[in-house]
Amino acid sequence: MLSFHQQKILPAIRNMKQFDHFLRSSYTYGVLLETQLAQLRSLVREAGKHEKKLLIHVDLIQGLKHDEYAAEYLCQEIRPAGLISTRSNVIIKAKKKKLYAIQRMFLLDNSAFEKSLELIERHKPDYIEVLPGIAPGLVKLVKERTNIPVFAGGFITTATEVKQALEAGAAAVTTSDTKLWKEFEQPDATGSG
Repeated sequence: MLSFHQQKILPAIRNMKQFDHFLRSSYTYGVLLETQLAQLRSLVREAGKHEKKLLIHVDLIQGLKHDEYAAEYLCQEIRPAGLISTRSNVIIKAKKKKLYAIQRMFLLDNSAFEKSLELIERHKPDYIEVLPGIAPGLVKLVKERTNIPVFAGGFITTATEVKQALEAGAAAVTTSDTKLWKEFEQPDATGSG
């Protein structure tokens, strides 16, 4: 099973304390959640100075409408490694601009699952983030039905749950739990982490 750039964990960053923790870690990629538009450029620039790459969760940026124009702005002006969204127009724009396009998929019931699969089939994101990721059977089902790599996120709080998601076929687990970041962190060969 392949991981995402040799990362079993994709640190999900909710605040500046976690951002600083991410910068000091050996992880290359992280997910930027719940930030303000005015902070984006400086956060991406600072991450770059530390040889880090950010995947921006478009739907959680305060002060930015979550549409294709916002995605265009992010791709051209902010230049993250990728965009995460529930919205197909954002996924389409990220793919067009050659950024990682990650479709967030909430698994609420069978109807929502089938509707999400239709959108995914139409737009072919690079990755799918499955929520809740605590259900390894659903992670496996999404991966099998779409043949697209899956991230597992939501309600994963233990190392055992991380391992179960990975064994079910997840390429990585997105989590804001810094204890899990540390537990699954790879030693940094460059000595900068």
